Amino acid sequence: MIIYCAGPIRGNTTYHENYSEIVRIVESMGHTALAEISSKFSSSIPLNAKQIYTRDIKWIDGSKLMIAEVSGPSLGVGFEVSYALFSRKIPVLAVHHDQAGQISAMISGCSNPQLQVKKYLNVDDLTSILKNFIAGNSSN
Repeated sequence: MIIYCAGPIRGNTTYHENYSEIVRIVESMGHTALAEISSKFSSSIPLNAKQIYTRDIKWIDGSKLMIAEVSGPSLGVGFEVSYALFSRKIPVLAVHHDQAGQISAMISGCSNPQLQVKKYLNVDDLTSILKNFIAGNSSN
């Protein structure tokens, strides 16, 4: 299954390692993780803002699910979550670390039934949450 994985690149990158872990977990399950940080899709040629936008929208358009690391604020991740939920209408899992404090009210207050928001404590907890989300949406 193709899964778009979102995390802050220019926003708050405090939990960047956890974003990397999400990509690793998805790939270890045999799925394709579309993410800027994935070694499979990295490019030595820098992309401009328009190219990044076009690539990421294309990746979301081609994905069955989206997983977003939302522990730190990021306008880009928020935009991608909204696009996935309201334009593409695909299931989105937004995960945040227990120690991250409050996440955006636009995520935690969203009542879209396609959105799940989950808090994790550690990598094992994160792995379990991701596996359950993917298994619960494998028929999509």
